[in-house]
Amino acid sequence: MTLVSEKPTPGESASPDATIKGGQWIDHWEPEDKSFWEKTGKKVANRNLWFSVFAEHVGFNVWVLFSVLVTQMGNAGFAFMQGDSAVNNQLLLVSIPVLVGATLRIPSTFAVTIFGGRGFTTFSAAMLLIPTFGLAIAFTQPTTPMWVFLVLAGLAGFGGGNFSSSMANISFFFPEGKKGAALGLNAAGGNLGVAVTQLAVPLVVALGLLLTASDPAGYRFALMLASLFWVPFIAAAAIGAWFGMNSIRSAKPDGVSYQLAMTNKHTWIMSFLYVGTFGSFIGFSFAFPTLINASFPELRNVGLMVALGNLAFLGALLGSFSRPFGGWLADRVGSGARLTALVFVGLSVGVAAIMASLAIGSFALYLASFIVLFIITGIGNGSAYRMIPTIFAASARSRAAETGQPLDEAIASGKRQAAAAIGVIGSIGAFGGFILQQALRLSNVHLGTMEPAFWAYAGVFLVMAAVTWWFYLRSSFAMQRVPNLAYANV
Repeated sequence: MTLVSEKPTPGESASPDATIKGGQWIDHWEPEDKSFWEKTGKKVANRNLWFSVFAEHVGFNVWVLFSVLVTQMGNAGFAFMQGDSAVNNQLLLVSIPVLVGATLRIPSTFAVTIFGGRGFTTFSAAMLLIPTFGLAIAFTQPTTPMWVFLVLAGLAGFGGGNFSSSMANISFFFPEGKKGAALGLNAAGGNLGVAVTQLAVPLVVALGLLLTASDPAGYRFALMLASLFWVPFIAAAAIGAWFGMNSIRSAKPDGVSYQLAMTNKHTWIMSFLYVGTFGSFIGFSFAFPTLINASFPELRNVGLMVALGNLAFLGALLGSFSRPFGGWLADRVGSGARLTALVFVGLSVGVAAIMASLAIGSFALYLASFIVLFIITGIGNGSAYRMIPTIFAASARSRAAETGQPLDEAIASGKRQAAAAIGVIGSIGAFGGFILQQALRLSNVHLGTMEPAFWAYAGVFLVMAAVTWWFYLRSSFAMQRVPNLAYANV
């Protein structure tokens, strides 16, 4: 992977006073300079933001594509998606993009500082043409083996890795006071891609069946159509990034801050908690269509429900919209940790409600319980993110008091460590989605039901609530022997 052709030649880079157009390297970038920001920076940053949002959104579209396709592959005549092994193979296939996407998150963060934001965004968007065209070809033959789809699922995982590169790139364009809103918009645009795919693909499949017939050959045509549907959007994202975005030459990787963040215990504590919030959002988002089909097979006979993907898109949609609300609510409560602890209790109750819906066979209660679960995970994502800078700021103040380091230097270092920690925490949180899906699959393989995995997750949520209390809320018990950060109102 090289993008050396994008390196500037004399006259190609933008100067401080020049109009900075898309497709250029930028030598001079000072977003904290108010005059520069108002005159030049704001327009350029916003243009890059919108191209980034679109590219990241398309990345999520492809990342989650398998979550919907697998539910119809049995109808298309693929033997490994039929019979007793169908659900297990579906959960395996949808977990692979999550695993690859999570693995690529940290390398993708550094890639934009090596190849430039414009170059890497173009490359990572264009890469998505491989799994989409590959799927279209694979769907032409019902004898295509499962390993081919596993490889294509891994390639679709690049769409998930794009999230980190996009977030890292956009963070360089905005001043400190405006980064939060810009990154929030960038993240929301990506997360909404899950819901868009889970709504659009069933509709495209329904259209494909109308154009042909509801037989295996018709389903294969419909699945091929659903794969190719994303090609124009991928091409638009890649072309838009190449001609509309910029690369900042001064954007460099901060390896020291990453090293310090990796040795800070709070990075790993928050990673564990983020497995419960973001990991649950990703894991359940990818698995939800399969879970609905497996739990309520009678819905396959309801044409409108099939065309709307059994309403699975509602979970990711409302979970995405609730994320910024989580940060706002944490500010209102005055403590992200307090809200996060309540989130974990709520998730445990939500799982119990899902189990109750299965016991009585109520799809309405099942869907409602999952939607509430998704909304709570979104709130938890927002409240957990709110905790991270507060934790590292408190740690920096403590370190300054203990070592005599100037407070402003300690706080600046804490901010850099928090930014690095967010990358690590986000990557490990995404791995939580893979763990969740594998827990469901292994429970179904070895125990014949997914219920034990659900109950285990309910227990883990309560453990996460206890961990949140112990490190960030406990105000009296064993404080002298094991101090925590409750004083900082994390």
